[in-house]
Amino acid sequence: MDNLKKPIGILGGSFDPIHLGHLRLAQEAMDFLRLGQVRFIPAGHPPHRGPPKVADVHRLAMLERALRDNPSFRVDPRELGNTTPTYTIDTLESMRADVGQVTPLVLFVGADQFMVLHTWRRWQALTDLAHILVAMRPSMEPFAPDGLAPEVSAWFRARLKVDPGGIRDHAAGHIFLLGLTPLAISSTAIRATIAAGNSPRYLLPDPVLDYIRANNLYT
Repeated sequence: MDNLKKPIGILGGSFDPIHLGHLRLAQEAMDFLRLGQVRFIPAGHPPHRGPPKVADVHRLAMLERALRDNPSFRVDPRELGNTTPTYTIDTLESMRADVGQVTPLVLFVGADQFMVLHTWRRWQALTDLAHILVAMRPSMEPFAPDGLAPEVSAWFRARLKVDPGGIRDHAAGHIFLLGLTPLAISSTAIRATIAAGNSPRYLLPDPVLDYIRANNLYT
């Protein structure tokens, strides 16, 4: 297989801070879909949530430290530095322009976010640019397609694929479901742990924890 056609996973988020749950999601998605790499894209100014708690330079530095031992994981800072809200559809268009029309792209979306996909800008066009992997956390209620907004339901069912084996034959257009290993870890809980004066060790990579302590973040 031509290396240019190896699928690329896309994991966006605030990464405030990045933790082992993010990394495990990326690894399980890579194994399930046989991805060539996963790109971690720290959010610039996400329209659906408040701004990150720490500056972009810190989130980027923590990502670099978390990923440096895995050559299949890469930091993609394309959203940072924007002064206006950053939308997923714009990021996908930018990535598609970079990699061309042949390489499969796979956008990772949490099941909770997928349930409100109809609130995203130009959501119908997402699968024109990439496949979508819906990541289901064990702590959530079972994913129920019937709970999708009516305008999303038919769109979802027409694109859902159970077998990811043919992903390299299409650059975009399909939706896959992936149940994740139970890991009850969140950036919010890590920040609260640090603020309380407790240690978040074993919830995030040691180099990230070292950076947090060296820069007195989240206290």
